[in-house]
Amino acid sequence: MASSKEYLEFVLDLLRDVPAITHKKMMGEYLLYSEGVLFGGIYDDRLLLKDVPAARSAFSQEEVPYEGAKPMVLVDSEDAGRIAEVIAAMLPQLPAPKKKR
Repeated sequence: MASSKEYLEFVLDLLRDVPAITHKKMMGEYLLYSEGVLFGGIYDDRLLLKDVPAARSAFSQEEVPYEGAKPMVLVDSEDAGRIAEVIAAMLPQLPAPKKKR
């Protein structure tokens, strides 16, 4: 099941305090970036974060975004400030974006 545009708009509103948010549509789902760093995505109308210590300490439920994928951390909160804090803490724990040739 693909994620809805309405859920994307809901999540983007939740992420209003996260700097430089961008998204890319990929096979009916959405990848989410902050300052060019991939930190999570929207899969089947669920906001999932990369499984790094900052995300794991804030949210404990693990979900698989699609068959064969690595588990990610489910965001089970609608507190925009808390989500922004978690993502800010995650960014240093994630790989820097690859430079384009």
